[in-house]
Amino acid sequence: MNALVVYDSQYGNTERVAQAIADALRAVGHARAARADTLTPLALDQLDLLVIGCPTHGWNATPATHAFVEQVPAEQWHNLAVACFDTRFPLPRWMTGSAAHVIGAKLQALGIRLLVPPESFFIRGKRGPLPADELNRAVGWARMLLTTFAAAHPMTHA
Repeated sequence: MNALVVYDSQYGNTERVAQAIADALRAVGHARAARADTLTPLALDQLDLLVIGCPTHGWNATPATHAFVEQVPAEQWHNLAVACFDTRFPLPRWMTGSAAHVIGAKLQALGIRLLVPPESFFIRGKRGPLPADELNRAVGWARMLLTTFAAAHPMTHA
């Protein structure tokens, strides 16, 4: 499997989650994490799994994350498993919003089916820190992505 974790991060918390996810995905193939604003243009045809993550700002995803999604040609999303996550305060979603749900809805409006529902990882305070158990949860989520991907794509080589 060839995976890419695209992220945006202001204070390093989302980057840490993205790196933990990429590290866990390497258990079955090639995976790397890269900032969204460094990936223009990007060919996705060699990828099996794309994970998109960013912090939640004002109930929305960051401009760099929106720009990344918008720059990918429609045909490159075909046959690509996609998942998304965000980092946000540990309050109910209706109070904080969720960048992952915004990006997930944007992708679904483009006809892209998400591999799993959007996920949130929680930070303490505006700048963090990111609790250690959230990194463990990110690793567990990445493993669940692998299991779900394998079930949906049994012929794909690991």
